[in-house]
Amino acid sequence: MQANRITFFYVLLMTLVVVSSNILVQYPLSGTLFGISLGDLLTYGAFTYPVAFLVTDLTNRQFGPKIARRVVVAGFAVAVLFSFAVASPRIAIASGSAFLAGQLLDISVFNKLRRQTWWRAPLIASLIGSALDTLMFFSFAFAPFFSFFGPNDDFAIGSAPIFGVLAAEAPRWISWALGDFTVKVLVGIVMLLPYGALMSVLKPMPGVEKTA
Repeated sequence: MQANRITFFYVLLMTLVVVSSNILVQYPLSGTLFGISLGDLLTYGAFTYPVAFLVTDLTNRQFGPKIARRVVVAGFAVAVLFSFAVASPRIAIASGSAFLAGQLLDISVFNKLRRQTWWRAPLIASLIGSALDTLMFFSFAFAPFFSFFGPNDDFAIGSAPIFGVLAAEAPRWISWALGDFTVKVLVGIVMLLPYGALMSVLKPMPGVEKTA
């Protein structure tokens, strides 16, 4: 019964993170920093989405990959429904597809590394999962090639300096993707702090590490 309650809590957390990220990813940062237009570099969703990997990794550590996949699928289903209500269909489709692929990859990598040094599994799994998630999401959401998912965003496909400073220019969504992944890497490292702090509280259930 307690395990079911904890699992339900993980699903709620996952849903909250994904839905909020789907809203925030539609809003580029405002203002400038050192003359760099932050709107060309990042969206607000970059700061919230990496928390989803923390939720997945904690679930995987405590209950194993089977339950972690259930949390991901449940969170995916609920989040997609909410996403269609709060975001454009194209954003919802891109987010759902990228979320599912990235999280399932995270679970697989985490599971292979779970017996190594405590920080390796959550860090490496989240970075690899984030890379796939970023590639899929920004391509599906903004690349003109995938316009069959929905209309193009003129601001997103407009030209902008890569990383907001480099002489080379590319569609703004590519700069967003690079900036987004950079932030995910940084946040992924920061997420090791709560992960490490919770390790002594959220211990693996009996048999999880043996059967993983």
